[in-house]
Amino acid sequence: MDYPNFAFDITRRDPASRARLGTLKTPHGTINTPNFIFCGTKAAIKNLSPKQMREAQSDIILGNTYHLMIQPGAELIEKMGGLHEFTQWDGPMMTDSGGYQIFAMGHGGVADEIKGRNRRDDKSLISITEEGAAFKNYRNGERLLLTAEKSIDIQRKLGADLIYQFDECTAYHVPREYTEGSMHRSHRWGDRSLAEFERGHDGKQALYGIVQGGVYEDLRTESCAWTRDKPFFGTAIGGCLGGSTEEFYEITGWCMPQIHPDRPVHLLGIGAIGDIFACVKMGIDTFDCVSPTRIARHGWALAKGVPGNRLNMRNAQFRENRSPLDEHSPLAASREFSKGYIHHLFKAEEMLGLQILAQHNVSVMNQLMREVRAAIATGTLDTLEKEWIVD
Repeated sequence: MDYPNFAFDITRRDPASRARLGTLKTPHGTINTPNFIFCGTKAAIKNLSPKQMREAQSDIILGNTYHLMIQPGAELIEKMGGLHEFTQWDGPMMTDSGGYQIFAMGHGGVADEIKGRNRRDDKSLISITEEGAAFKNYRNGERLLLTAEKSIDIQRKLGADLIYQFDECTAYHVPREYTEGSMHRSHRWGDRSLAEFERGHDGKQALYGIVQGGVYEDLRTESCAWTRDKPFFGTAIGGCLGGSTEEFYEITGWCMPQIHPDRPVHLLGIGAIGDIFACVKMGIDTFDCVSPTRIARHGWALAKGVPGNRLNMRNAQFRENRSPLDEHSPLAASREFSKGYIHHLFKAEEMLGLQILAQHNVSVMNQLMREVRAAIATGTLDTLEKEWIVD
């Protein structure tokens, strides 16, 4: 399958690792990789406008198929001109397939549940069958069915540049038998996604396949081969990535030598700075995660070269601190407001504090990716990692 108006070109490879520089061309612009994709789950970045995202030098954002099919509905967004017109974001955009929400609905959690923790009882999933996933609308209780064909149709109406096959993300605690059956079902859903995509293919979108297989190396190998041999534009590493950082790196490491070598590779739901360095070295091109804006809402400011790469602005140590978040930042919000003022805003429960930290954190992630790309170009990625990551 051809993808007119799209291209992925690898421009440099790091001789010391699998890290690479690339350009990812879409109808709404070209981004340099490695890069970070910010999550606008419900067609909005939390506390930030598209203009503020551009001020923070963002290149690409993501919307969520599951949430947008429920509110306001894909048909309305299509009527309003698609997500780009609806949100006034004019750059590249990605949407997921809704597969991760199947997992979250079935197991009652998000990232922690992948690692077998924090089980809850407020589940909205009704059933997963060969046809698709049946679930209750969390707004009104209506029974809905999401299928491979429906997922592609919704994503077509949303109009993002980069879209995904329908899949299921399995949890850490499920047995191998379930993981294997789910993976094969996701492959069949992927075949149906490809067929539906090709029926309406007009060159405006490009489709990614997703590697599944949980924590099992042989299943990951099988799924890598399946995505490699199908006519996807890009590859995503998805599903359960283990119960520890070591297991996560091991699973990702299994996949990278086996997937299609010339396609863009996306790692779903990963955004910690240490993980980005590790996975860029494995050859990952793009990442997405809600964490930059989520931790901002809890008072955390991302920072280079401090333990944990973040500062708790609610902490009393910042009460009389006159220094800005980053005096060298190109972003005014990071450069002009004092830590003492931001501390006050959170103590006073003023929304401005959330907005400042959200934009600052987005800017820091973009700074990180710019520096990562520069380091790959000069062969200094290990040196850069030591500047960012400290004990």
